[in-house]
Amino acid sequence: MFSPEGPRLRELAVQALSSVERGYDLLAPKFDHTPFRTPDSVLDATEAALRRAGPFGTGLDLCCGTGAGVDVLRQVCDESVTGLDFSAGMLDVARARTRPPGPPVTWARADARDLPFGRDFDLVTSFGAFGHFLPEELPGLFGQVHSVLRPGGRFVFPVVAPPRPGSYTYGLLWGFDAVMRVRNAVWRPPFVMYYRGFRFGEMWRELIWAGFTVRFWPLTEFGRRSDGSPKVRLVVAERAAG
Repeated sequence: MFSPEGPRLRELAVQALSSVERGYDLLAPKFDHTPFRTPDSVLDATEAALRRAGPFGTGLDLCCGTGAGVDVLRQVCDESVTGLDFSAGMLDVARARTRPPGPPVTWARADARDLPFGRDFDLVTSFGAFGHFLPEELPGLFGQVHSVLRPGGRFVFPVVAPPRPGSYTYGLLWGFDAVMRVRNAVWRPPFVMYYRGFRFGEMWRELIWAGFTVRFWPLTEFGRRSDGSPKVRLVVAERAAG
């Protein structure tokens, strides 16, 4: 699962026994060599879809990590891009790897549940971060995103179709979540990271409650499942133009 440049087992154990923030500070220098980073194929497909819909003015990448999503925004935004994360270590890596050309980038260290912005953005993205939020936190999180979008602005993120029950991937993710729940029951501080906690129906409902109009764009590069549904799609949540 990890390249030779990735973290060793001991490093992962120390990270897993830390808080989420401290864990990602420790992992940051090697994060891009782990399977936790969003694959380039998903990033490229998202960029292509946003190019067809754009261009946009200002963009925010929520929970930006080492900056892969910021790179996407810099290809589709003309004015400026902001990367936000609560891990100083991840932001340090992101800042060091960002190079011209492209619009200027601002880095912000803050909690996504308490965004330090006004209605400043035309486009907000996020890649692979929602497993760090408990289901009861989604209304507040989506409300925060809604509050920083300009009228007509969009909140866009990719979602992968859930694995079928009984498949190897289903068992792997179920096992990972079970281990994390046991860990959090017996160890403090908690480390919130659940792959199966972000449910499609709950996400859709909470986006609507936050005031968004929600559409789904299939990313055809990844094909379709046997029932005809896309394997990967973009969630496109739009704030009303008025």
